[in-house]
Amino acid sequence: MQVLLVEDDESLATSLQRGLVRYGYEVEWVATGAAALRADPGDVVLLDLGLPDTDGLDVCRALRARSDVPIIVISARSDEVDRVAGLELGADDYVSKPFGVREVIARIRAVMRRVNPGGGPAGVGHYGRVTIDRRAARAFLDGVEVPLARKEYELLAFLTEQPGALLTRERIMEVVWDLNWFGPTKTLDVHTSALRRKFAGALTIESVRGVGYRLVVEGTEP
Repeated sequence: MQVLLVEDDESLATSLQRGLVRYGYEVEWVATGAAALRADPGDVVLLDLGLPDTDGLDVCRALRARSDVPIIVISARSDEVDRVAGLELGADDYVSKPFGVREVIARIRAVMRRVNPGGGPAGVGHYGRVTIDRRAARAFLDGVEVPLARKEYELLAFLTEQPGALLTRERIMEVVWDLNWFGPTKTLDVHTSALRRKFAGALTIESVRGVGYRLVVEGTEP
């Protein structure tokens, strides 16, 4: 998913961009309203209101006039007037600074579910004999639900977002557990082993020594 990040604070933008990339997003960062209006809005726009060349509300208005791209305002302005103004101009959500990357990710996912209900990663996915209902957080093998612990489900859901892709242990831990996880990564191996047992013959989770894991759907090309 392509994100257009409009933020003039370089340190904040760099931190947010790094976090989004860790979650698999592609990010284009611009620091001015003029640059934002010239850029490809991608799939979702994260828009700061305090820009150096123009008010972010004007950028929001201009983007909405020519596109239905989801817009999430990220701003230090926490006044109700600014929040209401942004939403009335077409913003889909509003996040007040300071915020964490995980909150922004959650807001992006929520907005994308609203604009694309039942589609993409937020809907029902079919992977050979396995079906994942991300709306209900349930997984099925040959139509029969497979009981999963919460982290087992979250790991499975993440791996199946990119079948065949090699995912590093670090990225999996950051996404499924926490960006600030400092515990042993042995927990990843335990959860992976559980998924292998429960989906044997339908999904293969390959280990790449020293790197991470790759999920292969049986019956398809890796």
